[in-house]
Amino acid sequence: MRILVTGGLGPIGLPLVKELRKRGHSVWSSDVFHDHDRFHVRCDVSKFRQIQQLLSSQRFDYVYHLGDESGRSNGEEFYEDLWTTNILATKNLLRLQEIYRFRMIFCSSSEVYGDWNGVMSEDVMDNNEIRQLNDYALTKWVSEIQVMNHSRMANTENVRVRLFNTYGPGEHFSPFAGAVCMFAYSALQSAPYEVYLNHRRTFTYLTDAVRTLANVVSNFHPGEAYNIAGREHHDIKYVSDLVLNLLGKSDGFVIYKETEPFTTKDKKTDITKAIRDLDHRPAVALEDGVRYTLEWMKAAYGETKPVMSLSPALASPQKVLIM
Repeated sequence: MRILVTGGLGPIGLPLVKELRKRGHSVWSSDVFHDHDRFHVRCDVSKFRQIQQLLSSQRFDYVYHLGDESGRSNGEEFYEDLWTTNILATKNLLRLQEIYRFRMIFCSSSEVYGDWNGVMSEDVMDNNEIRQLNDYALTKWVSEIQVMNHSRMANTENVRVRLFNTYGPGEHFSPFAGAVCMFAYSALQSAPYEVYLNHRRTFTYLTDAVRTLANVVSNFHPGEAYNIAGREHHDIKYVSDLVLNLLGKSDGFVIYKETEPFTTKDKKTDITKAIRDLDHRPAVALEDGVRYTLEWMKAAYGETKPVMSLSPALASPQKVLIM
């Protein structure tokens, strides 16, 4: 297959490009940055002319749309970029899909489940009135609605995937990074970071997510939405304790707070559909994934002290398995 990955230089896009190529596909990537790869094109997907030029110069069977602005606080502080990138870029691709008839895999987020406090199955929004809690969540849900409406209007074929707290090597620190990246980088520097005590998440290791994303092209079911998540459900504090234990540090610089406002507090995830249709097989336990992430981050930021083994208390944690 000939495939385009937007956001192809991101922490998910880059390994996805490599995985798809490993499977024999002809894969191009696009991003707002330049890259040495001769099959990479600098392109801002929110600019219609730029993505039109790319899609008119190459024929693609599939487009993975990963290019976005992510993160709740990022969306509040830089809302112009968030709404422009996340909404207009999706609309541009949908309009061009009418002409070039590629199939699209749209990457959404677990944040679309908003204030839902039950198990998050893909049909929750079909059957319930859900309130998204922040601008990032809103842009992802608006884009999902755009995708669904466009499929009916123009008879195009699309699949939506909702990624749950994906983490792993390759995600560089920023103030808007995910929890594992934020905790790992801050703890390496012994810098203060916040931990919200009344939040639980289902984390997904990067390679597990990428493998399942790559499976979509050979298991494409138009109109479907899929949760892509791990099997284990953890307190956010457990993740922080895990990082500190692996680094041999105390929590003296950790700031504990009860809740983070305007985010989903508990993400209990049903991944039955992804297992059935996409051969989703989460294999990397959080304890291993955090250790791999710390090892990569030490190398990326010039640290030399090795990551320690887990203490007995954290080597056999209490877990809740979510199917």
